[in-house]
Amino acid sequence: MLGLLLDHGVNLVDTAAGYRGSEEAIGRSIGSRRDEFVLVSKCGQAFDDLAGDPWSEELITATVDRSLARLQTDYLDVMLLHTCDLEVLEQGEALGALARAREAGKVRFVGYSGDNQAGAVAAGLDEVDVIQTSVNICDQVNIDQVLPATGEHGVGVMAKRPIANAAWKDLNDQPGFYARYAETYTERLALMAIGPEDIGFEESDWAEVALRFTLSCDVHTAIIGTTNPDHVRANIEAAARGPLPEQAIEQLREAFVEAVADSGEEWPGQT
Repeated sequence: MLGLLLDHGVNLVDTAAGYRGSEEAIGRSIGSRRDEFVLVSKCGQAFDDLAGDPWSEELITATVDRSLARLQTDYLDVMLLHTCDLEVLEQGEALGALARAREAGKVRFVGYSGDNQAGAVAAGLDEVDVIQTSVNICDQVNIDQVLPATGEHGVGVMAKRPIANAAWKDLNDQPGFYARYAETYTERLALMAIGPEDIGFEESDWAEVALRFTLSCDVHTAIIGTTNPDHVRANIEAAARGPLPEQAIEQLREAFVEAVADSGEEWPGQT
């Protein structure tokens, strides 16, 4: 799968210390092609085999070193704090540890994976080069809350969950670790009451519509998890078609705003 992605020109690979087996698999399968892609991982959470409290310098330093070994590389292009809360972010120890890893040449760029107010605050911190945040048809708050801050401060943006965990599918087809995100997105999309046919597409075009919506926002890359080679090819083809038509974007934005108002609740970015 990873070789297929690289062969088709995909040039960013995202993982995390907490994704069991992922770093090792990347290192084994495409470590020899390291100069062909931007490599991103995440850290900060505690592990049984590493010393240190969550978000501490001791733990983060050890996690960076372990990630380098697992990924079979001398450096990471990007290392992100993996969704700590705002208090931890502002205390500075965790970011400081990553800044020192950058100074040591182990990491090229430092960043934060998170949403809502914490994402906006992180974008304004001197140490932060990159933000990873949720941007999709069912998760639009960060378009207004986080992306203006990243634009103001010249911070790179990685859009996570860019196809909203396929919220148009039956939840029974969405098993596994990300089911909780799919459930929220499925509920939101139902309340938005809009489909591809309403904006000039076919019902079968949902994945393309979702991806192209995200890529129409002020983001620099969108990370999609998949284990299906056909989905890889379809996503690449959809991305090559460029942004959605402006009218389609406006309709999807309006549907989100109206659904939030009708629900009587806030729809925060899913962390």
